[in-house]
Amino acid sequence: MRAPGYAARRTGLRRLDLRRLVVHDFPLKAAALAISVLAFVAVAESTQQAVVTFRVPVERPADLPAGYVLRGTLGDVAVTLRGPQPEIAKMAQTDIHPVPDLGQADLGRNDVQNVALRVPLADQNIVAETDPPTVPVRIEKVVTRSLSVQVRFANDPPSGFQPGTATLSSSEVKITGAQSLVASVAAVYATLRFGDTPIDISASADAVPVDANGNAVAGVQSDPPILQVNVPVLSTTSTRTVPVLWSLRGAVAPGYWISRVTTDPIAVQIQGTPDKLAPVDRIDTDSIDVSGLNANRSFRVPLVLPDGVSLLQPTDATVGVTVIPLSGTRPFPVVAVQVTGLVGGLIAETDPTTVSVVVSGPAAALAALVATDVAATVDASGKGAGSYPADVVLKVPVGVTVVSLQPIRVTLTMRLK
Repeated sequence: MRAPGYAARRTGLRRLDLRRLVVHDFPLKAAALAISVLAFVAVAESTQQAVVTFRVPVERPADLPAGYVLRGTLGDVAVTLRGPQPEIAKMAQTDIHPVPDLGQADLGRNDVQNVALRVPLADQNIVAETDPPTVPVRIEKVVTRSLSVQVRFANDPPSGFQPGTATLSSSEVKITGAQSLVASVAAVYATLRFGDTPIDISASADAVPVDANGNAVAGVQSDPPILQVNVPVLSTTSTRTVPVLWSLRGAVAPGYWISRVTTDPIAVQIQGTPDKLAPVDRIDTDSIDVSGLNANRSFRVPLVLPDGVSLLQPTDATVGVTVIPLSGTRPFPVVAVQVTGLVGGLIAETDPTTVSVVVSGPAAALAALVATDVAATVDASGKGAGSYPADVVLKVPVGVTVVSLQPIRVTLTMRLK
């Protein structure tokens, strides 16, 4: 016997359609499922770690201290990034800028040193490593030197012509750069070119620092960097090179003599018409008065030029006069021997009582000597009555030398008063 309403309930169960349950509102159910799957994937990806490696050049640091320069090339390194997958996926090679960590550099060194690399990143969740971890760098002080400018020519002047004296807008330039580079600079050149016709040169030229081999030193700046140079182009058909001869008057101080005379320049180029140049075989200096001279001295004097003759490069002459004292000897045949250091109650005498002395030195000093300038003594300190051999000690003025002493030893006799 079944409960009442059983048939009705059975009929209701039969009417439950499983297919309809699945198909009903299917788009909404599918969208919800897709959202759930995407959320799961997003969560999974956000927690998944990723690794990527880029090969990038090492960049020069912007925080280099003032007054220093970083020399050389830094090369490139491999940079490995580790972090969450989404952040790593956003990274590009242009986002990576490895630089030397100057906080670890020794600025007191002037040679190559290995400095650790750092890679600045905006995302703190990403860790960067470099291979190699360090880079060799050379950090040097920036220094400045002043050098004279030398004019050089890139080609020869037209046949029959030569350059005259160059004038520059600045005869000296300051060069600035790394200490080792500045130290390698041997000269600063301003290079010009002659034209095909003999026309005076007036041109701008770069002030180029060069080493001892004449090669340009890169990385060194000149101030001013450009010079204005003017060079006259002169004919060589009416020029001649002749020696420079000095002209002295007066007598040096007594007891001195002139041992050497020099001129700078030793020769000069003169120009003029052929008939004016033909008889000229030398150029004399202006007369130099050496009266009373007793020491070396240099004189700057003009050159005496014949009428119609001029210097190709105007200059004065420097004449150096070397003066040395005359030397000789002087005898002092009788010099009394004095006893020093004698204690009270004793008297002393020497045998012999005099010595013979010969001294040498400059003639003037010898002539000024008097008998009392040469003293001979023996020392009696600590001695009692009796006879003793005693060495003779001579005292002479500064600049005078003892050549001979006879005898060098005497007999010292001491007795009570």
